[in-house]
Amino acid sequence: MVALVAPAGPLQNPDELPRAQENARSLGWEPVVGSHASARVGYLAGKDRDRLNDINRALRDPKVSAVWCLRGGYGMMRILPGIDYDALSRTPKAIIGYSDVTALHAAVQRKCRLVTFHGPTARETLTDFSRDSFQRAVIEQTDSCGVATDARELNAGEAEGRLVGGNLAVLAALCGTPYMPDLTDGILVLEDINEPVYRVDRMLEQLKLSGALNGCKAIIFGNCGGCNETTPGRTFDDVLGELAHVLGVPCLAGVPVGHIAEQWTIPLGATGTLDTGARRLTVTSYSS
Repeated sequence: MVALVAPAGPLQNPDELPRAQENARSLGWEPVVGSHASARVGYLAGKDRDRLNDINRALRDPKVSAVWCLRGGYGMMRILPGIDYDALSRTPKAIIGYSDVTALHAAVQRKCRLVTFHGPTARETLTDFSRDSFQRAVIEQTDSCGVATDARELNAGEAEGRLVGGNLAVLAALCGTPYMPDLTDGILVLEDINEPVYRVDRMLEQLKLSGALNGCKAIIFGNCGGCNETTPGRTFDDVLGELAHVLGVPCLAGVPVGHIAEQWTIPLGATGTLDTGARRLTVTSYSS
């Protein structure tokens, strides 16, 4: 069974929950919908205690093999202290989602050291590309990535390390909290959307100044829609490439990760290799 939960923002349209259920069935799972999956309190999918109860009920149920978040939005950080990490450690299960779900990925990495899956939320229409990567990551646990033909090489090189990261804004917000993941020896995979270049610059600087990037092996950034507006003399690639050069690490931008229809599912906590010249990211081991 797969639990469909909304731990952050609310569903937007009436067709999203039925589509999520059909997505689960098409992958061979029996969907179990959280009791408050359709709730709404402003920009949250219901009250904090209700969202928390839905996710903990799924984590404690031995019949549930995966927790697939219905959407991102905002709100996951608000319930991190109450997550039953012990239950997840006792009975590991796939945690799936992206964007604001990064907060849950980060906390699980920190508390449980389990592999989680940065990939499409359950409500989305899965393209053939996204479905194929999702199945390879979550179900088959084989290489779910490959060659990103449209990626931009901002600093050349090769690297091997744990796949870490997620949404840039969420990671920056987690700095200084007990839920910030350890990025040491990691290939940092980032994504975001609609952030002006100066804000991307500021969030990357926050990660750097906090020491979070010390020992980072490489940086990969997804297709950051709406992040390419320029200020005089500064572009998104300038900012990201500058950081990569300062850290002395390989860097690719524009890989199929994040708020796009065709996206890779990234097994966070697994081991991978990056070759910027080939524009290739390879998942080599799912051992956390």
